[in-house]
Formats: sequence, structure tokens, C-alpha cells
Amino acid sequence: MYLWEKVLLNNPVLNYLTTIIMLNRILVLDDNQDVLDIVEETLSYENFQVLVTSDSHNIIEIAKIFRPDLFILDYKVSGRPSEDVCRQIKWHPQFGHLPVILSSAYFHKDIDFQNMGCDDIIAKPFGLDELVGKVNNLVTARA
Repeated sequence: MYLWEKVLLNNPVLNYLTTIIMLNRILVLDDNQDVLDIVEETLSYENFQVLVTSDSHNIIEIAKIFRPDLFILDYKVSGRPSEDVCRQIKWHPQFGHLPVILSSAYFHKDIDFQNMGCDDIIAKPFGLDELVGKVNNLVTARA
């Protein structure tokens, strides 16, 4: 976990203001910093609170602190298979009901994304309008 992530996650003022404003929170897991930067900027512009990380091993601990409303997971995150991360989220009592979008450049292969537990998929490279549309659809469906 990056130092700035620890500062944001442990900031009671930010957590309080986010609760008052009622921003939807999105936790993004990817090992490509460029993707993280673009997704964070795009979704923040659309009035979501976004936390990005490349730490797949501590995703549940990060989620417990950040309390996301939706997850976006890269299929090929380094260090751990994404299906394990997705299943860990979906089997967790606190997060199992939350939507998960799986992003991947590997949709042309014989990978069974339907059985991974994700609620939606988005192919890389994806358009930012497509990303925002999928996020809005899943967040609205939860409301």
C-alpha cells in the first residue's frame, strides 16, 4: 500500500465528508499505473470517490477501510489471479453483494468470465464513456 493510500484511508475528515456528501466509492485494482491514473481521473470527474491500488493481496483490508460501493478489477493483475480476488470479494460477508467489473485485454481467449463471479466485464482498451456507463448502471442498479 502506498503512503498516500494510508493517509487517505485513515483521514477521518475525508471519511466524514464523503459520508455527508454520499459519493459512491469505487475501488480499482490494476497493476498498470497509467490505467489507474486515467480511471481515477475519469471517475473522480464523474463525482465518484475513487481509490486505486495495485495491491491484490490486501484488497479485503483496503476495502474494509475504504468501504467501496463497487470494485473494478484487472484480469491480469500481477502476483495473484483475478478470479481469486473476485471470488474472495464475492464470498466475503461484507462485500459479496457489491458489484464487480472485470477489465481485461484477454476477452478473445477461451476464458470463462461468466463463472468468475463478476457482474460486468469491460474490454481493454475501453472508452471512458463505456467505463462511466457501466459504473453508473451498476451503481444505479444497487440503489
